[in-house]
Amino acid sequence: MKTIDLDQSSVRDLNQALHDQALECTEREWQVTHPAGKHNLACGLDQNLSIDIVGHAGYYCAGMNKKAHVVVHGNVGQGVAENMMSGSVRVKGDASQSAGATGHGGLLVIEGNAAARCGISMKGIDIVVKGNVGHMSCFMGQAGNLVVCGDAGDALGDSLYEVHIYVKGQVKSLGADCIEKEMRDEHLQELGALLNRAGVDEDPASFKRYGSARELYNFKVDNAAAY
Repeated sequence: MKTIDLDQSSVRDLNQALHDQALECTEREWQVTHPAGKHNLACGLDQNLSIDIVGHAGYYCAGMNKKAHVVVHGNVGQGVAENMMSGSVRVKGDASQSAGATGHGGLLVIEGNAAARCGISMKGIDIVVKGNVGHMSCFMGQAGNLVVCGDAGDALGDSLYEVHIYVKGQVKSLGADCIEKEMRDEHLQELGALLNRAGVDEDPASFKRYGSARELYNFKVDNAAAY
């Protein structure tokens, strides 16, 4: 395992060393020590690497991830796993706002709580949150799955497209065009597979499913106030 101490090396040095692995992979296992809330750690990766960040990370940790598997042993700031394409990101603590924003693929697991706008404009990423999510989560979500094992704040799924949202706890309010939907066998199977991938021991039958009413796909003058 290769260890980079951010008390001794810069974030630029760290990211360059990780990016170099896309050209020739010489080390698959990495450990980052003393992150001290620094921003943009392990961003833009394009190789099947395993990276453990031992401590708290700042903004946009593991952003634009492709193929790599990143674990943060602490909390993260805004935009963790933003625009992720594949691979996985696991946060052992809490996540600030916009976790998984615009993500196209891969798996994001947050073992604590996620703040506002979790999964905003998600485009295929799977997000599993063991705790609660804040207001406006999955706003304009287009594709993928958002699983919340705790509660959800105001305006869940506002103006969403085809994301599947599963919530075990209470939903404070639903956003425009988001409704509760029937939980059929295929959804129980899908949710069970997601929970297994995330390593979360929950009963799929204890969740409710939410999705788009599909009333805002095309402009209707009667719905003008909802746009």
